Amino acid sequence: MTDTATGPVAAEIAARLTAALAPTALEVVNDSASHRGHMGDDGSGESHFTVIIESAAFDGKSRLERQRMVNRALGDIMVDRVHAMAIRASAPGGR
Repeated sequence: MTDTATGPVAAEIAARLTAALAPTALEVVNDSASHRGHMGDDGSGESHFTVIIESAAFDGKSRLERQRMVNRALGDIMVDRVHAMAIRASAPGGR
């Protein structure tokens, strides 16, 4: 499993996704620098992310169901600390 999380929010994102979805691959990419000064930039340096996750839990699920699973796993992080998140979720083998 790859984990590129840095910073406390990114690390918590990775920990919650790992606990809830047992990913076989996980990347948490902090995109906040690209959004500095834009709406939603809270100055923390951890407001915008891309999550690339592969998990057997996604097998047979639609793209929308996978995104909902990720959002449920993240819970209050998505409301309180993250302004925007791009999610690329797949099952092993690209299913």
